[in-house]
Order: sequence, then C-alpha cells, then structure tokens
Amino acid sequence: MTRSEKILCAVYALVAMVALYATWSNNIAFSSQPHSGGPLGFIHALYVNHAAASIANDLFLVALVAAIFMLMEGRRLQMRFVWIYVVFSVLIAIAVVFPLFLIARQIKLSRAAHSSHASKLGRA
Repeated sequence: MTRSEKILCAVYALVAMVALYATWSNNIAFSSQPHSGGPLGFIHALYVNHAAASIANDLFLVALVAAIFMLMEGRRLQMRFVWIYVVFSVLIAIAVVFPLFLIARQIKLSRAAHSSHASKLGRA
C-alpha cells in the first residue's frame, strides 16, 4: 500500500473508533434507563419529534445506500463474506462498520493494483 492509502485507512479506522464510542455510549445509556422500552422503545425515541425523525430518516436512507454500495462493490471486487458488513451495520452501527468496509475495500484495491503492476513488469 502507498503512504496515502495507509493514511486513508488510518483515517477510516479513527472514524470507526470514534463512531463506536459515540454510538454505543449512548446506546448503553439509553438502555440502562428504567422503562427504556428495549429495541422498540429505542425506535420510538428516534421519532420523538420532527428533528429527531429527520435525522433518523436521513441515517436510515444513507445506511440503505451504504448497504447497497457494500454489496455491489464487494461483489465487483470479489470480497468474501461482504454480507457480514451489512449485518454488522444493523447490529453495531453503520458509522462503525462502513469505515471498516472501506478499509477492506482499500486493501483489496491496493493488492489488485500491486498484482496488476507486477504482472505488467513480468511481461516487459
């Protein structure tokens, strides 16, 4: 991998770590409240007012597009078990898993470019 690719992957990893803390600290705080209502209470809280509903809808739709992108790009690059990223996006958080997918994608692209470059050198 080039230096810029490594930096890009480090940025993705940093975003994933921040997102893990940002999402799960709030998930745990919400679920530890008495009468939080469990998963259905969480979904209800997303729509407590128009501002929250707007952000929730925005997030759901971006997550849908990200899932489609991960599946299509994963298929194009022949990434194994790409469906796991989609499942974990729902179970963990899209803000955590999507950067992890982008790291895996960048590694796959870098390896493909390296092998392509090596095969071109072999033919010369």
